[in-house]
Amino acid sequence: MDDDSPFALTGRVAVITGAANGIGAATASLFGRQGAAVALCDRVESPTFAAGTTELDGAAALCRVLDVRDAAAVDAFLDDTVNRFGRVDVLVNNAGGTFAAAMLDVSAKGEAALIAENFTQVTNLIRRTVPQMPPGGSIINVTSIEAHRAAPGFAVYAAMKAGLANLTMTLALELAPLGIRVNAIAPDALTGTGADALGEDFRASPVPYRLGHRTPLGHDGTAADAAGAALYLAGELARFVTGVTIPVDGGNHAAGGWQRVDPGPGGPDE
Repeated sequence: MDDDSPFALTGRVAVITGAANGIGAATASLFGRQGAAVALCDRVESPTFAAGTTELDGAAALCRVLDVRDAAAVDAFLDDTVNRFGRVDVLVNNAGGTFAAAMLDVSAKGEAALIAENFTQVTNLIRRTVPQMPPGGSIINVTSIEAHRAAPGFAVYAAMKAGLANLTMTLALELAPLGIRVNAIAPDALTGTGADALGEDFRASPVPYRLGHRTPLGHDGTAADAAGAALYLAGELARFVTGVTIPVDGGNHAAGGWQRVDPGPGGPDE
């Protein structure tokens, strides 16, 4: 890691939720390689993430297995983080999840679980973390392209992601006097991630709508692409950037439903 790199996070402390796999794991690894100490949590373990881990890619690490909807467990995790590292410079709210169901088939209990998993736990983490953030801090919310378009079969999830996108803009203004920036990334068409699994659910959705799969760039991305956007928003290169959402989607948001077609021997190949 080059300490003179414009992407270096040397000396910074990053909290990343949902860090066992996908975007969270890729972000934790990239931040660690760029010199950040990382505090990670997830409700499952993985080959690269285990409770009690003290080093990740050469960087100091603190790992806890917990459900981000459990406020007491989150409080203990953040207390451990501050006790070990002294503060939090970057918060990446990556944890979330959903299931496929038409809106009328989602029970009140299921709706409450979706709201807690995709919105309430984020506001709780932000309230708890901001007092530990010095000026120059960065909050990065992982939303979804579904925050910006209809999502039949995933109505509550998409509504919470839309709420998170708006929360990002509002908090950017409220926290600006503290010198804390708030931004978001909106993934889509990333293989090996929750966004990829969501795409599979869409294609098997219990509603009569389906999404095309080809991006304007002509290929899917990976979790590393989302991690790269998070790295930019975390560091000094984005010191004058706040209140924005960066789509990491191969152009799907810009396409607005348009699908790329390539000419074949007999004409367009859809």
